[in-house]
Amino acid sequence: MHLEQFNTAGRPEATDFLRPCLDIERWIDELADARPYSTFHALLAAGRSAANPFTPAEIEAALAHHPRIGERAQGDSAEARLSQSEQAGLGVADAAVAEALAEGNQAYEEKFGQVFLIRAAGRSREEILAALNTRLAHTPEAEQSIIGQQLREIAALRLEGLMGR
Repeated sequence: MHLEQFNTAGRPEATDFLRPCLDIERWIDELADARPYSTFHALLAAGRSAANPFTPAEIEAALAHHPRIGERAQGDSAEARLSQSEQAGLGVADAAVAEALAEGNQAYEEKFGQVFLIRAAGRSREEILAALNTRLAHTPEAEQSIIGQQLREIAALRLEGLMGR
């Protein structure tokens, strides 16, 4: 879908288009209701700032759609395909890094009660592992803010991909 089509689409079609980017109703509603956008960059800027901050319940709902780093998203939904594509860019894992990521994922889930989320696109497995280890030292409150930012970064990348940018 191009920006012009998004701007003129019916609200249900616009919200369906946005959902694979970030399945948080308030974010979707803000972007759909703010149409029309004068440029694609205006839409991206809106996506990066919409629904800021997310509530803990919104983050929990969004995280339910994200696989662990290093694991393949299940299903054939648009969101699963996007996640598979994002993680495919990480390349083949070194066995030691893959094991460290699995252990880090488990430690993160035990500490925070949710999956570790990071924008994988543009990062190596080693960079992700370093970020995971750093974030394990955070408080739950600090993590909520970081997760919100990561969700927005993922959403912006997905918007770019879905609009053919």
